[in-house]
Amino acid sequence: ALYPVWARMDAEVVRAAARAAMAKLLLSGCTLSTDHHYVFPRGKPGLFEALVETARGLGLRFHPCRGSMSLGESKGGLPPDSVVEEHDAILAHTEEMIERFHDPNPGSMCRVVVAPCSPFSVTPELMRDSAALARKHRLRLHTHLAETLDEERFCVERLGLRPYELMEELGWTGDDVWYAHGIHLSDAEVDRVAEVKTGIAHCPSSNMRLGAGTCRVEELVRAGARVSLGVDGAASNEDANLAMEAHQALLLARVRNASPQALDARTAWRLATKGGADCLGRDDCGELTPGRCADVACFRVDDLAHAGIKDPLAGLALAPPARAQTVVVNGRVVVKDGRLLTADEGEVAREIGAVSTRLRRSE
Repeated sequence: ALYPVWARMDAEVVRAAARAAMAKLLLSGCTLSTDHHYVFPRGKPGLFEALVETARGLGLRFHPCRGSMSLGESKGGLPPDSVVEEHDAILAHTEEMIERFHDPNPGSMCRVVVAPCSPFSVTPELMRDSAALARKHRLRLHTHLAETLDEERFCVERLGLRPYELMEELGWTGDDVWYAHGIHLSDAEVDRVAEVKTGIAHCPSSNMRLGAGTCRVEELVRAGARVSLGVDGAASNEDANLAMEAHQALLLARVRNASPQALDARTAWRLATKGGADCLGRDDCGELTPGRCADVACFRVDDLAHAGIKDPLAGLALAPPARAQTVVVNGRVVVKDGRLLTADEGEVAREIGAVSTRLRRSE
């Protein structure tokens, strides 16, 4: 039901949606993020540019993913043909965006990621060529993987391989790759993911809402894999709140493992901070240590929701997530006294409401 709506997206819609999501992220204490934008309807230019410009305006350190879909319904894929692109056009536009926006230098505020959507919406050829393009420019690679059992059935029936086996076959493993979700991995696959240092972005709120399953976070962390947290998109999580995902990841891990010792608060916050930086290949972010970027989030823990909790960090993970009071990105204060300084929250809300109404009226 979403694809026909997405087919009507234009730069105005993307800009409004990105402003809303990024504003929420900053207010939750997030300083570095990525967005996997893979819908590029025909005749709708400027979508990727809208993402980059929005992050720049808000002051968010950002890794925009030039996503893609090339396998439409007529060729056995999931998305309708109206939102898929031609193989060569995808690669050409990706290269153009790299040349225009990618900054590989330490402290960079923008690094481009090459990101075909998923095994059931692109061809194997595009996966291989995307990997080659990314590695030519020394970029990160990203895709959705092992999110649902339907995906697993698609890969086995159509290609004769499980999703992670397909990634190995296509050259999509290694420390320059991270996957969204990574739920349905076998014991052996968990070990192989860890061995090659491939990353997993765990999206607990989205997974619970969609009933997709539960990521094996404890096993992945014990095996030495890189694990981060993701808020996913508004189609499966209206609250782009990174602190909430740390809270949900902790609780969900304890449900999955039937143990109150599973995933302690410090590990949950490490996934939200250094884990994210590691998946994005940033050794200059993710920790408050000398020489790293001046990215800081500060929270109050003397409000009613957190008062009396002995360990403030545990309180931030176990109690209701707090709104960040101060957020600094690259030395610039972007949130002060719990208010966003780089955009008017009311205006952001009105913009997203207006474009949402426009999309619904055109159904």
